[in-house]
Amino acid sequence: MSEFAYPRPQLVREQWLNLNGPWRFLFDDARRYHRPDDGLAWTHRIMVPFAPESAASGLREAGFHRHCWYQRDFDLRRGEGRTILHFGAVDYKARVWVNHHLVAEHEGGHTPFCADITAALHPGGRQTVTVQVEDDPHDLAKPRGKQDWRLEPHAIWYPRTTGIWQTVWLEQVGQTYIKSLRWTPVFENYEIGCELMAAGEPCDELFVEVRIWHKGQLLADDHYKLLENEANRKIALSDPGIDDSRNELLWSPERPTLLSAEVTLRHRGAVLDRVSSYTALRSVNINRDRFMLNGRSYPLRLVLDQGYWPDTLLTPPGDEALRGDVALAKAMGFNGVRKHQKIEDPRYLYWADKLGLLVWEEMPSAYRFSARAISRMVREWTEAIQRDYSHPCVIVWVPFNESWGVPNLISIQAHRNAVEALYHLTRTLDATRPVIGNDGWEASATDILGIHDQDCDPDRLQARYAANGQPGALVDLRRPGGRILTLDGFPHRGQPIMLTHCGGIVFDESGAQTDRANCQERFLDLYQRLLDVVSSSTMFSGYCYTQFADTFQETNGLLYADRRPKMPLERIRAATLHQCGEP
Repeated sequence: MSEFAYPRPQLVREQWLNLNGPWRFLFDDARRYHRPDDGLAWTHRIMVPFAPESAASGLREAGFHRHCWYQRDFDLRRGEGRTILHFGAVDYKARVWVNHHLVAEHEGGHTPFCADITAALHPGGRQTVTVQVEDDPHDLAKPRGKQDWRLEPHAIWYPRTTGIWQTVWLEQVGQTYIKSLRWTPVFENYEIGCELMAAGEPCDELFVEVRIWHKGQLLADDHYKLLENEANRKIALSDPGIDDSRNELLWSPERPTLLSAEVTLRHRGAVLDRVSSYTALRSVNINRDRFMLNGRSYPLRLVLDQGYWPDTLLTPPGDEALRGDVALAKAMGFNGVRKHQKIEDPRYLYWADKLGLLVWEEMPSAYRFSARAISRMVREWTEAIQRDYSHPCVIVWVPFNESWGVPNLISIQAHRNAVEALYHLTRTLDATRPVIGNDGWEASATDILGIHDQDCDPDRLQARYAANGQPGALVDLRRPGGRILTLDGFPHRGQPIMLTHCGGIVFDESGAQTDRANCQERFLDLYQRLLDVVSSSTMFSGYCYTQFADTFQETNGLLYADRRPKMPLERIRAATLHQCGEP
């Protein structure tokens, strides 16, 4: 198994214990067990964090299983401080016991949760953690993304992911410790907002020290007193007084400058906790019909990335696989990815921050509308935004895709209310990034008008999106599937228009159809001509090509599912950048 790096890259402590590896496991289809002391009869061994449906788990069990159990032992002596147990993601509903003491319950398959397990630990070294999972494979009213509800993957849906699918880990902290840390760049004033919350034993006179460096040069050394265990301050950086395009402090895909940070919590001079982190100075916003990065118009060249691997499904094989995916997207000439129907592993976002790749974050969809479905989505989406807020690579939030989960936007007011409410909630939770309420068609509240059109014929695209076409006429057209672009009452207000789902050319050496290419030369010609049309249209301020890699039955990737390029990367890059004037 590949090594998994520290799972929370923007709040790092030196001491931690990775609990990935072999666990005891059983399916509980008959719902025989309710607690870990019910005499669990273990039937399998599973390799965590790989889902039982995956080959890497050792099970490759793709059937319908609503209930399952996990258990493992670990050696840890109770220290003077606190011990926190973390789960990166468990799909869908989890209950956790340590030494038969219930320590946590969490609902939501894509977001992390943790528990202070100090009181449940034995004084000696041997401890046991048990996890019960409930994940109804037929439930269409929960956020599930591309997970299929049929026995075998069909159409555009893929194998299910049940149970633990991200890293499980422990860390030991003091009696009072840093619970959360959030960074907000304030580009206009050359400031970094720092929000910190402490937890644990209440203390008076808590202070925090925040140090920020760039390439070893100390930029800030600030000290604050916590009020009610919280601090919320803005840290001023020196304005270099030069043109922003040459400011080496700014983060961008071309120059991904990260600022190192160290945060120390003190009580009357004594160190209670110390973490390392990083942030960046950058801004993203909309100016009329253009997307802006660091105050300048920035055309987006995105590729749709589903984040699946053949043997590990939603879980990456390891940290190097995540780094490799970021590097491959850049090598093919893209400056960003649209992460489709997946809240990606934080380590992917770390590599996107470090190597310089923009990320659109999209909420996995439910496929049935109900008050419960929306409540579930609101809770999990809120947790996702809280988790990923500080990553500079994340530039757009997308709560809904192609009206999935809200299929009757034209006729049912409640469906429209859901999209508008999630748009405004997202803007409330994060006022620093644009939000697309419903990407693809039937737009209402949105900062960017996203169009999904996978017509692979460059001539038809040229006619449909003429270089000097008028947005007003475009809005009146129906999209593929007969969908309208905007809902009544929400005319185009001058927002940027982007082709956020285009291409999808299949490389198939067995024949040649309109959407297929039977040799590398035909593929690259078709690919370049298609992107030339999109890039040269003054109507668009960006696009997203579909897709990064083959994903199960969808074979329209630029790469095979194992990430082998279908043609030389330098030729893909040249075609991607043909209209951009970049090397």
